[in-house]
Amino acid sequence: MAADDAAGRALKPPPDRLYGRARGHALRARQEELIETLLPRLRWPGQDFAIAPRELWLEVGAGGFEHAEAIAAANPDIGLVACEVFVNCIASLLSRLAPEGAEPTVPPNLRVHDDDARALLRGLPAGSVSRLFLMFPDPWPKARHAKRRFVHPAILAEVARVLRPGGLWRIASDDPTYQQWVDEVFSNDVTFSLLNKTTSRPDDWPATRYEAKATKAGRQSHYWTFVSK
Repeated sequence: MAADDAAGRALKPPPDRLYGRARGHALRARQEELIETLLPRLRWPGQDFAIAPRELWLEVGAGGFEHAEAIAAANPDIGLVACEVFVNCIASLLSRLAPEGAEPTVPPNLRVHDDDARALLRGLPAGSVSRLFLMFPDPWPKARHAKRRFVHPAILAEVARVLRPGGLWRIASDDPTYQQWVDEVFSNDVTFSLLNKTTSRPDDWPATRYEAKATKAGRQSHYWTFVSK
């Protein structure tokens, strides 16, 4: 059965397919090589962490990976899986990990999932994730595209299943439509409680290029922290 929004309109369930681009401009030869040789050493599931993490954290839509890299570096005892399907962004990460003429550095607690994050969620055990990050997702601003947004009643139910009780879900967005959407969807949800909402990025939230772009364009970002009941 489809969920309803705050106005009582039926929401279509999320389609079981990915939208948006998976590849942009052509990769350079070295980037193609790193996708073939280095990405398999980071791909998750498949490659376990090089540590025994005390907690599993998950980022959906890692974009440029600067947030994921900073989170992993600041929390060396956790395991972070960063989900991103846009191959150009993945290639940028790999190029930073393997500078020209140097041996690749594989972070012991950071892994990459280069496929649909929703399918990954469905395969995770209940209560296995302690934190989820959704930083500046594609807003899909048209009303008919609401079903494509990661924040969706059906997705909330799946996130609530995999997050342990007391687990945190951090969300950031600079898009007014998505900001209103987040407030609306969570207002109808009983599995999460709002811990904090602010228009100033908290100190322990690493900055991203998307946030910088929004600030330069004069857009106000919002930051939410929800806790799983």
